[in-house]
Amino acid sequence: MKPKLIIGIVSIVFFTSLLMYNFGNSISTYVNFIDAEDRPTAHVVGVWDDSQAYGFSRETMQFSFHMKDQDGNVRRVVYPRPKPNNFEQATQLVVIGEMRNNVFHANDMLMKCPSKYNDPSQLEQLSSAN
Repeated sequence: MKPKLIIGIVSIVFFTSLLMYNFGNSISTYVNFIDAEDRPTAHVVGVWDDSQAYGFSRETMQFSFHMKDQDGNVRRVVYPRPKPNNFEQATQLVVIGEMRNNVFHANDMLMKCPSKYNDPSQLEQLSSAN
């Protein structure tokens, strides 16, 4: 075999392996706050703990709140953006980021809000209007 062909095959195998390795490391599963401490990036599912203080700090330019994960662990979450408009109405939150010093630093936040199409009272109001 020619040296150029061997170098080409080896480089293709190397870059494919590198791509698969990086892809495997970027996949994050849903965990609780305890398991998130051992991961560089984690997705934590939970609900907003409205019994504790929350708000946006103009000094740090961060929104912080407390969240309870699916196992009942409560941690402070720091989000580097303003409070989302529908934050109080969210029925479930997914924060994506990392744990540092018992505080979850979220890079991104997803919210599941109640759907007006699944609410029985909304359906009754719509049907009575017709």
